[in-house]
Amino acid sequence: MKATKLFMLATLLVVAFSTQAQVAVNVNIGTPPVWAPAAPVEVHYYYLPDIEVYYDVPARSYIYISNGRWIRSHSLPYRYRGYDLYHGRTVYLRDYRGNAPYRYYSAHKVKYGGKKWKGNGHDNGNHYGQAKGNGKGNGNGKGKGKGHGKK
Repeated sequence: MKATKLFMLATLLVVAFSTQAQVAVNVNIGTPPVWAPAAPVEVHYYYLPDIEVYYDVPARSYIYISNGRWIRSHSLPYRYRGYDLYHGRTVYLRDYRGNAPYRYYSAHKVKYGGKKWKGNGHDNGNHYGQAKGNGKGNGNGKGKGKGHGKK
């Protein structure tokens, strides 16, 4: 009788755990941005390796590092104002846990790294509206060059 009760209790526990494991939750976490590639599954975060920025799909916000701290914003920071989201590399993330994918930043940087975006070829932070010209400028850096600013 004791063995029967023990067997029934064990069977009940196995059934309870297997039932719990079969429960599926389908949650629409948000619409991916128009510039992001189609992902085979719903994605919570994208990583933009060229500028080392994350994008949070449900919150519709970017996550980037500034002065050693991770910042969330609905727009890219000023230093990336010339970056083309439609033509830059975008990776949908599946290799993270929790709500802070930047905890895995070091691994993401190595795994997805590559050609880092440098603006329009200037290191002074003034990336927008300046291009390397064709030699017809007026000598003050504000020439009417036709270059694209790529090195």
